[in-house]
Amino acid sequence: MSEVTQPQSIHILLVDDDEDDRYLTREAFHQHYPATRFSFAEDGEDLLDFLTYQGRYVGAEHTLPELILLDLNMPRKDGREALRELKINEQFRHIPIVILTTSDAHDDIETSYYNGANSFITKPPTFQRLSEVTKAIGQYWFSVVTVYGHDAEE
Repeated sequence: MSEVTQPQSIHILLVDDDEDDRYLTREAFHQHYPATRFSFAEDGEDLLDFLTYQGRYVGAEHTLPELILLDLNMPRKDGREALRELKINEQFRHIPIVILTTSDAHDDIETSYYNGANSFITKPPTFQRLSEVTKAIGQYWFSVVTVYGHDAEE
């Protein structure tokens, strides 16, 4: 199978309260897709502030992400609640959301899809496996599907 090429400027918003998980996920993506741009949010409230330019993002200059990687288990506003809010909001419901969480609970999987998640992935236990998973995520979201709002000419 030939190597996948990616658009130069895909923007991922990674929402996870664990700093190590954010770092490792970004590094795993960059092994295969070095041009991927990352923004980070620490929980559901921070995610919504990022998207609406509120809180610490007032006056920030960033674009909306083309893909959100969302953890479920976070303080303040968890990923379940944030997912529901994003998918009922006209302005954000087009953004694909991949749940990337430690949970493998049937209820979390079912509820995530019911509330509009585009994929559900349980975080792998090793960096090697995380690297494989991020490569597959990238192949699908960067090369197979057309992401709404992403200009292929960029």
